[in-house]
Amino acid sequence: MSKVTGAKLVAEYFNKKGVDFIFTLSGGHISPIHNEIKDSDIYILDTRHEQAAVFGAEAYGRLSRKPGIALVTAGPGFSNALSGIANAHMSQTPLVLISGGVATTKRDRLDLQDMPQLPVIAPLVKGSWVCYHTDRIPEYLDKAFRCAVAGAPGPVYLEIPIDILNNEIDPPESTPDTNVSQGCADISGAMHLLDLIKVAKRPAIIAGSGAWYSDASNELRSFVETSNIPVFTIGMARGLISDDHPLCFESALAIRPGAAGYALTNADLVIILGARVNLYFMFGYLFKKEAKIVQIDIDPGETGRNRSVDLALAGDIKAYLKALGERADNLPDKGRFQPWIDELRHIDTDAKKAYQDRWESKDIPIHPLRLCKEVADYIGPDDILIADGGDTQVWMGLTVRLLHGGRYMESGLFGCLSVGLPFANAAKAMYPDKKVLLITGDGSIGFNFMEFQTAIRHRLPVVVIVSNDHGWGMIRHSQKLKFGAPISSVTELGMVNYHLLVRDLGGHGELVEHPDEIRPALEGAFASGLPSLINVVTDPDIISPGSEALAMV
Repeated sequence: MSKVTGAKLVAEYFNKKGVDFIFTLSGGHISPIHNEIKDSDIYILDTRHEQAAVFGAEAYGRLSRKPGIALVTAGPGFSNALSGIANAHMSQTPLVLISGGVATTKRDRLDLQDMPQLPVIAPLVKGSWVCYHTDRIPEYLDKAFRCAVAGAPGPVYLEIPIDILNNEIDPPESTPDTNVSQGCADISGAMHLLDLIKVAKRPAIIAGSGAWYSDASNELRSFVETSNIPVFTIGMARGLISDDHPLCFESALAIRPGAAGYALTNADLVIILGARVNLYFMFGYLFKKEAKIVQIDIDPGETGRNRSVDLALAGDIKAYLKALGERADNLPDKGRFQPWIDELRHIDTDAKKAYQDRWESKDIPIHPLRLCKEVADYIGPDDILIADGGDTQVWMGLTVRLLHGGRYMESGLFGCLSVGLPFANAAKAMYPDKKVLLITGDGSIGFNFMEFQTAIRHRLPVVVIVSNDHGWGMIRHSQKLKFGAPISSVTELGMVNYHLLVRDLGGHGELVEHPDEIRPALEGAFASGLPSLINVVTDPDIISPGSEALAMV
């Protein structure tokens, strides 16, 4: 019987698991794996920086609900991946980072790219392992994939030293492939929640990323309609129930023009489905003191964080919503919430009217909200929109409306700039028939700018809009509010002609200085069939709510 290498075992596991994408950058300590998968059906999206590879894997994990796979080399390849892992950790995205490592016989001998990788990354992942035995590679891979999706999803780390990849052994009898079954609903807990709904007068639902990963769109919509409770979405749950739905009041962010701030500060019952009580909810202080709080989460450790809850239920969101729906006949007449809903609609309408002049602004330089409104109006309901940057991400979050889940991504709570282009490339590779549009800031686009070359090599015609305010806008504005004036030596970038740089790389580039030019530029960029950048000059003096919040830190 012919021998197999450790790298061959990795490739065989990928094949059995049905892995279709890997995000990577070449390196000596992982070349044996690349050699085994180079002729496979796996789409190998090779990036220009390991950080971008991990961001790409994160986008895959968010959109597919399956673990994204990032493959990086040892030492600096590993350390370059850390920001991406930290972002995936904060956003609870299923991801498997596989890193090469120095040979076990050469560790702690000052070999090339030697460093203690496991203790560095352990605090940022759900699980972390080094495989020291070639015959156990399939076992460790199966453990990593299982851990990434079991319970609350998140990134995991597996290190395989180069000699373990190169070793030859007899083929194992079988390759493990363990499926994960999430927890069921506690029926008594579901009944308790129904009892709380019976006595509530102003209830509100917040659906977060846990509802998205649970694939609970139908169950959420059914329960909302049956109970007649207004719902707000956040994170990857944006669009899980359409913003056009009469009971959906769009984003749960209190700073967004709409009803969220009023609803969450006035609700007497807040039902939190797979969302964490964090900064976005002022660590729980946003909810009024007397409100009853119910939190359902796959991770019992998340219930009660920052704010004591009246009912904590651990389990799968979809299972709980299904159980609630099956027992909804225990609820009284749902029309009793209609005055509350009418009140929220009135608040929502008035709040949006107050923003209308900014969304329709004809000012030059262009108001960033006008830019975001043009983007939101252009993008189709089934297209994918990505927001990156500081102020730019805030402005887009205040504007975008979503009709389907899995169509909008931001960096998330970690606030890691430069996720945008790697996210966009990954999304376009996954869904070649969809339009993929990224809106980002002129600071953020600089971090991973060479991923345009990745897009060009892989023929991924993503379209990128840069809101160019000539600097680090969020920092500049927060410094002005906090210190009386910005620190120009660290916040001013000047005008960078990113559109010309993209042209030189072989893409499509265009400069926009008037708001009426935005839509024609978008149409031209998508019609070009090339990776494109539209460089939009925006007003550097407009201060976002995000900048105001940062000034209070």
